[in-house]
Amino acid sequence: MDPESHLYERVAAHVAGLIERGVLRPGDRVPSVRRLSVQQGVSVATVIQAYLHLEGGGLIEVRPQSGHYVRRRPAVVLPEPRAPRTSTTATRVSVAGLVAKVYGASRDPHIVPFGAAYPSPELLPTERLNATLARVARASGAVGVSYDPPPGCPALRRQIARRSIEQGCALTADDLVTTVGAMEALNLCLRVVAQAGDTVAIESPCYFGVLQMMESLRIKALEIPCLPGAGMDLDALEEALATHRVRACLMLPTISNPLGSAMTDAAKQRLVEMLARREIPLIEDDIYGDLYFGPDRPRPAKAFDRDGLVMLCSSFTKTLAPGYRVGWAAPGRFREQVEQLKFAQSVATPTLPQLAVAEFIENGGHEHHLRGLRRKLAAQVAQVSAAIADHFPPGTRVSRPAGGFVLWVELPPGTNALELHARALAQGISIAPGPIFSAKPRFANCIRMSCGYPWSDLLAHGVRTLGRLAREVADAA
Repeated sequence: MDPESHLYERVAAHVAGLIERGVLRPGDRVPSVRRLSVQQGVSVATVIQAYLHLEGGGLIEVRPQSGHYVRRRPAVVLPEPRAPRTSTTATRVSVAGLVAKVYGASRDPHIVPFGAAYPSPELLPTERLNATLARVARASGAVGVSYDPPPGCPALRRQIARRSIEQGCALTADDLVTTVGAMEALNLCLRVVAQAGDTVAIESPCYFGVLQMMESLRIKALEIPCLPGAGMDLDALEEALATHRVRACLMLPTISNPLGSAMTDAAKQRLVEMLARREIPLIEDDIYGDLYFGPDRPRPAKAFDRDGLVMLCSSFTKTLAPGYRVGWAAPGRFREQVEQLKFAQSVATPTLPQLAVAEFIENGGHEHHLRGLRRKLAAQVAQVSAAIADHFPPGTRVSRPAGGFVLWVELPPGTNALELHARALAQGISIAPGPIFSAKPRFANCIRMSCGYPWSDLLAHGVRTLGRLAREVADAA
């Protein structure tokens, strides 16, 4: 560990000690960055890093144009949402209409953005990425405006492969196919292993983008409960595989959406082996894997793949640049089919964004950015969770995600999430209602809330308003 790391940890421990001993109480303003740098004899940058660390741990919060304050902790820690029931039948999917309404609201810049899971642009390295893109464009000449047919940009694939070694996968550049975002990667993998009328096992609740994709391909969904904190219920999956003809399993073993659950290494190994015995492909969405809150990056299920049946998919959408649409897949034994389908579907992935991301990673900018981003997102999730505990009606439950930036909120029984969604929109607030996270009529009293934007007075007002509206809807039930 470098000396600077020791310094910021020492400063963070000093402030944390003041809070623990009650010298600084909830709501108190902590010393300004400049004042603490003088008091502790360290640089301003060291204090800023210490405060980011304390924010990530939920001890302090930033109030815009005001400073850092000791975070007010809720008197009661809300319980986690209940596990959903096990499904016994595969279901045709029909969620596109409601999803379109949710995302239509997210395009309005005046809406309080709890609905769509986007990171705030101010959390992203926009200026550095733009400078990298401009530099790459000048240097690439004709390459930058040419097609980059599958498998895609060699420089980017080399960087992704290099990072995979640290995650226990040891992929090579030849194992990878670049795509237009993670959704294209998932779409390609799903189309290679399943077709209309087939059944695919998914988590429940499940990200609605996956449900939309399955709806467009006319693939049936077999919903397996996703347990808060633990991920997919593997006992329920094993029972389902014994009674259903399942063509594939599509899930997020590391940081699920919307629950934020993370499976243990042992569970991932059991999952991979369970499916391998039956020759069932696993399409693994790892888009939130780099946004873990713990000390070590969890290994993807792909790390336990010995048969080439795990099709690992991800992108840089949630961490670097949503608009660059740079994604990738490591499809295992299905790589050749995915390459062919990629060419037939979109010919190529745009060249310049791939080159820019590759150079950004190679120069070390990506890892440095991720360390700060994880701390900020953890602090934002903690802040929204605390506000929900303060303002939502009694009986509310909220997830405790292991990473990412979304919360799954279970409202008191009988509360109509669709009614709350409509009332919230009328007040200029977007949320994602629970029913769009299932192919069945489920999660009628649940919502997903994004924490991708830094805490502000606008967001604080939004949570207070949502709490009031939730009480009104619950009382009317």
